[in-house]
Amino acid sequence: MIKIIGITGSLRSGSYNTALLRMAAGLMPNGAMLEIATLKGIPLYDGDIEVNEGIPQTVIALQEQIAAADGLLLATPEYNNSIPGVFKNAIDWLSRPPSSIVRVFGNCPVAVMGATPGGFGTVLSQNAWLPVLRTLGMRPWFGGRLLVSRANHVFNESGEMVDEAAREQLRDFLAGFAEFVQTTNKLRR
Repeated sequence: MIKIIGITGSLRSGSYNTALLRMAAGLMPNGAMLEIATLKGIPLYDGDIEVNEGIPQTVIALQEQIAAADGLLLATPEYNNSIPGVFKNAIDWLSRPPSSIVRVFGNCPVAVMGATPGGFGTVLSQNAWLPVLRTLGMRPWFGGRLLVSRANHVFNESGEMVDEAAREQLRDFLAGFAEFVQTTNKLRR
């Protein structure tokens, strides 16, 4: 069974990206599962905290989840045409100490998707992730792109995906990513 960790870059309870991950968990192809992780509880990065108190337990727990997984799925909002601060902050913590980068992220298959009420999906945020993923030594999947625009019409007030075409796009995206994870997984271990 392929195990993928999914992380949403929003802390908002009504987040479209969190709803997208929840839908993804139910649409995973046979032989793959998606475990949703959270960024809640990760403090703002502060080198003084790192030196004086060590890596926060919430960060260590998420590092272990990622290191034990076969792949990583990022559901990114787009704030001001880029990566949300809370998401980048979490990645900055997760890359500490630098000696843990290879264990946590090295050769990890990763895919990025996103949902937004705007008309361009999260294309700029997804593009902004590329140098970060490269720096961490991850293996981005370029076989598909999932840009959910007009998310307020794709999801209802309860966070359920009501757009069948978007659901099929998500299903195809997940199948492609799961296949990529399976074929590249041997490089990670």
